[in-house]
Amino acid sequence: MFNDVSTSSLKVSVAGLAARQTAIADNIANIETPGYQARKVKFEEALSSAVEHGRSPQSVTPSVARSLEPTRLNGNNVNLDEETLSHIDTTMRYQLTIRALDGKYGLIRDAIKGA
Repeated sequence: MFNDVSTSSLKVSVAGLAARQTAIADNIANIETPGYQARKVKFEEALSSAVEHGRSPQSVTPSVARSLEPTRLNGNNVNLDEETLSHIDTTMRYQLTIRALDGKYGLIRDAIKGA
């Protein structure tokens, strides 16, 4: 009941989106740090592939890679515009995913209460 494909996928999504939010915060905090290379978190393709091929979504872990954005003279490649847009997108996805999980658990709560 709690480990069906959709619930497991939502849990992996929450973890991946939380990791992305942390990376974005780190990137923005280091916008003026010489030599800092922005980090990007990816998990959507791996999650989609796992579900498509019948593997457990729980086997998916977010991957962190360096951004391929061009660097400035100080070696830093954080792009504030990109990070801001990514933050907004990630926050919206996170909220939607949490609402979906809440909805699933709400149905279970109602069933237990007999409502």
